[in-house]
Amino acid sequence: MSKSLADLLDRVRLKYVEAVEVQGHHQPYLTAHHIAHQMLMADPQRMAEMISQDPKILAARPSGLIEDPTEMDNPSVGAIVYSNVVAATLEGLLAVAVNRGWLDVDDQGQFMVDAAELDSVKPVSYTDFSSAKPNLAHQQSELGRIFMAAEQDYTEKLNSEPHNAYQLAVQIASDYSVFSPEDLAPLILENPLLLGLRIDDRIDEEMFGDNPPAGLIVSLHLTDLLLQSLLEIAGSMGALELDSAGEMIIPFDEEDRPIVH
Repeated sequence: MSKSLADLLDRVRLKYVEAVEVQGHHQPYLTAHHIAHQMLMADPQRMAEMISQDPKILAARPSGLIEDPTEMDNPSVGAIVYSNVVAATLEGLLAVAVNRGWLDVDDQGQFMVDAAELDSVKPVSYTDFSSAKPNLAHQQSELGRIFMAAEQDYTEKLNSEPHNAYQLAVQIASDYSVFSPEDLAPLILENPLLLGLRIDDRIDEEMFGDNPPAGLIVSLHLTDLLLQSLLEIAGSMGALELDSAGEMIIPFDEEDRPIVH
């Protein structure tokens, strides 16, 4: 955990203790829930900075933690990360409540939250992470450099393998895919719009399950985007045939997605 995130969570704990001592400890869960969302709700830029300081956050999965009704079925990357940060913070605050005698635990160590409190929790509206503005401060972004290198590599190889355009595009897109949280974090920092990406239909449940990490969602989107860019190059070079509507004809038996590694 980064120092800035640790410092933020410390401030959340202090605020929680102060709020309970002022309001009384008859609703320790509701108070914790309110304080956590009040202090942790981040705009896209702030969330991107948090991720850049602690890239491992991108390993976060939905895991049934999404509270915003509009995000539950197809959560954005930002929503997945945010819900995990809040869930971990809530657990920490409830541990404080137990230590101070405001809340009990059962024989299995589970928090014994009153049902009336749980029923009183209102739906939470998350930040719209797709509302981020592109960062125009970079003359050439890191993502742009990756795409440029891949496109140059593809063009050079396509000149010698013009009849293998689609398979070659898939291979190049796989070779240049960005997967590790440490590599993805700076791309998100320079373009917080990536936090607005969603699972959509890009996840192969047989390969990745139905609970993918946030970073994988970004990686698959970027890989698909790169593949489309390479195919456009192939089309412009006449290496792929067009149908009567001017759309590129993709070989039916070659429609597997690039391998993200």
